[in-house]
Amino acid sequence: MTNPLLEATDLPRFSAIRPEHVEPAIDTLLADNRARLDALLAQDDPFTWDTLVRPLEAMDDRLSQAWSPVSHLNAVANSDELRAAYNACLPKLTEYTTEMGQNEALFRAFQAVADRDDFAALPADRRRAVEHALRDFRLAGVDLPEEKKARYREIANRLSELGSKFQENLLDATNAWHKQLDDATRLDGLPESNLAMLRQAAEQAGESGYRIGLDFPSVFAVLTHCRDRDLRREVYEAFGTRASDQGPHAGQWDNTALMDEILALRHEKARLLGYDNYAELSLATKMADSPQAVMDFLTDLARRAKPVAEREFEELRAFARDELGLDDLQPWDVTFASEQLRQSRYAISQEDLRPYFPAQRVIDGLFQVVERLYGVEIRENTKAVETWHRDVQFFEIRDPDGTLRGRFFTDLYARSDKRSGAWMAECKVRRDTGDGVQTPVAFLTCNFAPPVGDRPALLTHTEVETLFHEFGHGLHHMLTRVGAASVAGIHGVPWDAVELPSQFMENWCWEREALDLFAAHVDTGEPIPEDLFQRMQAAKNFQSAMAMMRQLEFSLFDFKLHLEHDPSRGARVLETLEEARDMTAVVRPPEWHRFPHGFMHIFAGGYAAGYYSYKWAEVLSADAYSRFEEEGVFSQNAGRDFLVHILEKGGSEDLMDLYKAFRGREPNVDALLRHSGLAA
Repeated sequence: MTNPLLEATDLPRFSAIRPEHVEPAIDTLLADNRARLDALLAQDDPFTWDTLVRPLEAMDDRLSQAWSPVSHLNAVANSDELRAAYNACLPKLTEYTTEMGQNEALFRAFQAVADRDDFAALPADRRRAVEHALRDFRLAGVDLPEEKKARYREIANRLSELGSKFQENLLDATNAWHKQLDDATRLDGLPESNLAMLRQAAEQAGESGYRIGLDFPSVFAVLTHCRDRDLRREVYEAFGTRASDQGPHAGQWDNTALMDEILALRHEKARLLGYDNYAELSLATKMADSPQAVMDFLTDLARRAKPVAEREFEELRAFARDELGLDDLQPWDVTFASEQLRQSRYAISQEDLRPYFPAQRVIDGLFQVVERLYGVEIRENTKAVETWHRDVQFFEIRDPDGTLRGRFFTDLYARSDKRSGAWMAECKVRRDTGDGVQTPVAFLTCNFAPPVGDRPALLTHTEVETLFHEFGHGLHHMLTRVGAASVAGIHGVPWDAVELPSQFMENWCWEREALDLFAAHVDTGEPIPEDLFQRMQAAKNFQSAMAMMRQLEFSLFDFKLHLEHDPSRGARVLETLEEARDMTAVVRPPEWHRFPHGFMHIFAGGYAAGYYSYKWAEVLSADAYSRFEEEGVFSQNAGRDFLVHILEKGGSEDLMDLYKAFRGREPNVDALLRHSGLAA
């Protein structure tokens, strides 16, 4: 059979890809790469960028272009057959990656490139790529004795399996629960847009009435607006105990043992490489220079924010008691009571703003903001481009002279076969092939409530921020000018700075000048009225300290979990969470709540001992944006400088040097505190 994953096509042929294609394609490419590597290392020519690194990049790229659509489809169009094919390949890919990282002959070849007299004359991105490669060889255990190398390989394979299983358990547990209601009596308080979403979900499932699932739009609607306290608790418990030993499916897709094993193996891996713990190993590729620096950063922010957060919670408790009759405010009441307090104080809710954010208009407005800032043009490509779902769109980014800069797919709406959350992923990376430049391609994925009937999808303002955030990642990937693939776009960027471009983009969701480009009422086309805009601004920092403490709770939990792991005491997941909450929590979930069991960022994503990155990057992004506050939100000078020094450079130079070139100084925390309403 012909295999679409082995064809050299411009874009993936999604409609042709079948689960049975996956394993044969990966087997073929891995065998081919191994043979090519042997030939490369056996050559008589001296090792140079052109004779060693560029051919290796081409091999990596060919493998990536086969695996990328498979990995993407596994996340957005999951099926039992595809999942099985995906999982069959994970150990093979992990083994290959580890094998490359531990190849002493390849390590020596890279060292030979670095030792050449003309190395210093190479472009900065190529030097950086070689330096990173040498670092990564050591982090893969190239220096270890053979028995320790073998153990490292076992650990890497097992961690890959465990991360995938964690993700599957969470998806299965999310899809397993739903509640069907024949009428809307118990849904009193939900806006019509939410009711329509739940009606449509019931219709699509062949049910009558209304269907509540554990997809985030459903859960958020109930917890925010539903007056039925028992229903709020039921949904809160089902969502908060997914993939655990508690709740309606207790023990069925339980991630407890997986988390324990993941943490033990990460610790063992760190010790093998000579680090005291996994937190130290994690920081080897980050901006932060020590675990103590991270702990100091997080505890300092907590110290500043906690008194304000406690005041916010006391206000909420008093309001819930006096105005809502809730004498004992429970965690499943907090989002509902907060929304009621927000409306009482500012006469505004997310639902008041939703009619002003039809999804397609928001997309168009996002593009206009980017075009003004960076001088590019973004247009939909309406030619026949294969996609995996009818909702998917495909766009191109071009320079003013028409040169193609990047391309991307958008997939915005929640579905049952789709992983929850929002993310940017790579389809193709930019690289100098020797014959030209490969254009980067991105996947932009969200999980918004879909259109209902003939009405367009309407986003909350929070969802608008999410879209801008993910597109910031996409711009980092697509606007890079770097030719060396391993430091192009988001590659080679310290993980604790990779959120800078994404969080930076969120700022324009709050500016009148930007909102007027796209925020228009779905029925009348009118812009957001000035009084509504002023109320939105006034409410911007509503409970911002509580929100910050929640992020710090996650960050401290993650970092302490990896910093303080002691094999003799076991994983201590729930105990460590309670210790983090002692430092941060103003709202304490019930003891049966199982947040860690769904914390995909650190157990099945790239944020292990790195979740603090969101807060550190927020310092960078707030400080970077303060330049636009000084010069104008569409300052062409500031936009050009951010493009040239941050987005175009990727990981090709030291991030702090690049930041100082953009800002004229090192970042400080003042702008973040001011933006969060905590400056005083």
